[in-house]
Amino acid sequence: MPVIFERTRGLTEVEFHYCPGCTHGITHRLVAETLEEMELLGDAIGVAPVGCAVLAYQYFNCDMHEAAHGRAPAMATGVKRVLPDKTVFTYQGDGDLASIGTAEIVHAAHRGENITVIFANNAIYGMTGGQMAPTTMVGQRTTTSPLGRDPRHAGYPIRMAEMLATITGAAFVERVSVHNPAHIRKAKKAIRTAFECQQNKAGFSIVEVLSTCPTNWGISPLESLDWVKETMIPYFPLGNFRHPDKEAVHDA
Repeated sequence: MPVIFERTRGLTEVEFHYCPGCTHGITHRLVAETLEEMELLGDAIGVAPVGCAVLAYQYFNCDMHEAAHGRAPAMATGVKRVLPDKTVFTYQGDGDLASIGTAEIVHAAHRGENITVIFANNAIYGMTGGQMAPTTMVGQRTTTSPLGRDPRHAGYPIRMAEMLATITGAAFVERVSVHNPAHIRKAKKAIRTAFECQQNKAGFSIVEVLSTCPTNWGISPLESLDWVKETMIPYFPLGNFRHPDKEAVHDA
């Protein structure tokens, strides 16, 4: 009987620790499948962050490093410069990349480091207790904003893709979502393009993935998928913001 679907070799057989309904697992598989299909697993080096994906080194079936909170782009820079022929990527959350690691991601893009960044944006600090993140939506309740995010005190959610797309060294910047099958397919295409940019030595590439966090959002997994569609996407529009070969296109 022909095999039509099987576990990607890009993932180990370690069971994910993520909460039910969390879409980190989907994004992990997309990255792993892409590395396998591009025959890059043997040459790939990933950098795991601090945050919900802190154990990513157990899941990706390639060489992995663990970075201090927010410092994954700096570590990836060092790895890529020492081993320029390797495929180097980071996998980071919004608390990691858009808060404590803001300087690292901005300057990695500014220098045009030839690395690929997978950025999971679930609008909250997940692992550390559900605190407000730079990407938390206006009015969203968290453990540190129990009355909802007030822009008069906390500012507005930061749009990392749009900001990084203004940097000349950024070759490829795209925002995707994994809240339904159609968008999962688009997300995989963007992830592949990001790795192709690195293979072509185009420079810095990043894919921002809008993700769910049912546990800290306080809603069901199904409700969280609707929340991404109805609340996050209108503020964080999907689409390509920078591409080495064409003009930006938004599809929100």
